[in-house]
Parts: sequence; structure tokens; C-alpha cells
Amino acid sequence: MAIKKEAPITINVGLDENKIPEKIKWSAPDGGIKSQDAKAMFLTFWDGNKKESLRIDLWVKEMPLDEMKLFFHQTLVSMTQSFEKATQDEKMTATLNDFCNYFEEKMELKNKKN
Repeated sequence: MAIKKEAPITINVGLDENKIPEKIKWSAPDGGIKSQDAKAMFLTFWDGNKKESLRIDLWVKEMPLDEMKLFFHQTLVSMTQSFEKATQDEKMTATLNDFCNYFEEKMELKNKKN
């Protein structure tokens, strides 16, 4: 199948003098996102030749700890949803959901989104 269109996604990271991220901005014009601020990001690619994941994990040095915990939890929930969609493995999805609930409980994240 031939590629009919490319949809660029750009990420710009502003670094301090020690190469520590101070600002993250991303754009996805096809999705209506232009220069959106972010405090953290996880970006993962699959290398099919080496059968391994390649990733970039960044967060700004001013990222609050409570927000980092929420970010991790929401990422785990999102990964669980993606796993279910990709594999239709209901048993493992239930196990992953159990872990997400455990993580939320142990990190005391209930009602901390505000």
C-alpha cells in the first residue's frame, strides 16, 4: 500500500545550560495541535528488526511530583487500553487493570486530578 499523505508531529525541547529540559512543546497540525506546552512525555518506538523498544522519556525540571505520579498512572491506564485493543487478551488486560488500580491506591491518587 502506498503512502498517500504524511502527518508531521514535532517535539521541541528547550534545554538549560546542563541540557536539562526546561520546556517541552509539541505540534500535530493534522490534529489541530500547535505549539502545545507539556511538562512530560514518554515516546516509544518498536524496532522490528532488533525486536526491542526504543524510547525517549523527558520531563521538565519543574515537574511537580504529584503530577508525575498522575502522569505515570494515566500512562499505565492508557497502555492497558492499547494492549487490550491490540491483542484482545482479556485475561491479561484484567491483570493490568488490577495493577493500575493497585498503583492508584498505593500512590493515593484518587480525586487528585484537580
